[in-house]
Amino acid sequence: MKAKEIQDLIDFIAKSGLNKVDIETEEFKISVQREATQKTKYVSESSQQQSAPAPAHHSAPAPLPVAAAPAAPAAPAADESSKYVTIKAPMIGTLYRSANPESPAFVNVGDEVKKGQVICIIEAMKLFNEIESEVSGKIVKVLVDNSSPVEYDQPLFLVDPS
Repeated sequence: MKAKEIQDLIDFIAKSGLNKVDIETEEFKISVQREATQKTKYVSESSQQQSAPAPAHHSAPAPLPVAAAPAAPAAPAADESSKYVTIKAPMIGTLYRSANPESPAFVNVGDEVKKGQVICIIEAMKLFNEIESEVSGKIVKVLVDNSSPVEYDQPLFLVDPS
């Protein structure tokens, strides 16, 4: 793999929102991992140089962006929704509301959530990323259907933090 290809891969991963990607072929093994500070680093090893398996790299997931819901001017419904916090997608991928098809959803409307609680999973490039709530409160609205594609920064849930 040439340096230009490695740089293109790093740029793609940085734009996609993924936290970690591992690629292994007969000729090389590459691991690209984003740190919590949003920097990207890479490690490349040739199979001839590697005598022992590389240790697994584990990192904490990137912080989940949380922002207040926008309010429409002078609308009564907007006054009510302005008190809610919007949990947004930290990456692109496919959203799953449960761990598998037989399991119940992580959260439903009316459920109390705590900061750090898993609220959904987003699959990106065959990697399943647990999305955690950055706020404690009550789920008032689910904005995305199960197994739906989501974009970066797309609103997923409305939470009443009171």
